[in-house]
Amino acid sequence: MVDTFANVSKEDSITLIHLNHPPANTLSSASIEHLRVIFKELAEDEETRAIIVTGSGRFFAAGADIKEFVAAFGQQDRALQMAEAGQALCDEIEAMKKPVIAAINGPALGGGLELALGCHFRIASSNAIVGLPELKLGLLPTFGGTQRLSRITTQAKALQLILTSKQLSADEALQLGIIQVVTEPDELLPTAKALAQSFVEGKSMTSVSRTIECIIQGGKDHLQKGLELERTRFAELFLTADAREGVQAFIDKRQPNFKHL
Repeated sequence: MVDTFANVSKEDSITLIHLNHPPANTLSSASIEHLRVIFKELAEDEETRAIIVTGSGRFFAAGADIKEFVAAFGQQDRALQMAEAGQALCDEIEAMKKPVIAAINGPALGGGLELALGCHFRIASSNAIVGLPELKLGLLPTFGGTQRLSRITTQAKALQLILTSKQLSADEALQLGIIQVVTEPDELLPTAKALAQSFVEGKSMTSVSRTIECIIQGGKDHLQKGLELERTRFAELFLTADAREGVQAFIDKRQPNFKHL
């Protein structure tokens, strides 16, 4: 599917989203709402078991559409709506119960990096750069950057990176844990696809989805609440056909035939 803001294609059980808003894949209000629709549809798509988000052209995403900011000056409510929409998109991506991988093919700045931080896993091309430069505009990251970056790294590192507005190379971001894998440019998508396949191949989506929920949602609470969610989701699996099949296949020394039920 090809449209103004994103090209969506499928390869077996993996759906690939190419951000497509030339020249820099900026996240306008319209593109954010369109991406929210895409992710809502993919959440319900039984054929999609993993998702890869990448950019078309030279950029992953250069950030929010700055031209829209001009029209919002003097209008606090309008600025709040812009922030809420961007946060909602990143929240919805993070809450997906299917693995979502950001394949960062080029600059991921401002809202573009925040979009990637909402994904469950981040791979970057060796020529990619990332950063949150909003303070240079007299603004601050507002699609979740102040919160997710401090959780993915540390509060001290998040303060340093945001207050300096430093742009990091892929290797520097790797050292800080912002990115998990760095590849050569022509290996970015093959690596992302192989990783996505490894996340779901030979596994039941009934357990994959609950695992993602335990890690992402449980991690937002204190330990005991997270443990409660973990044991609840574990116990639920004992009511599923796939858990019965997986255990029996192990006993029988054969590959399981999961139905994702």
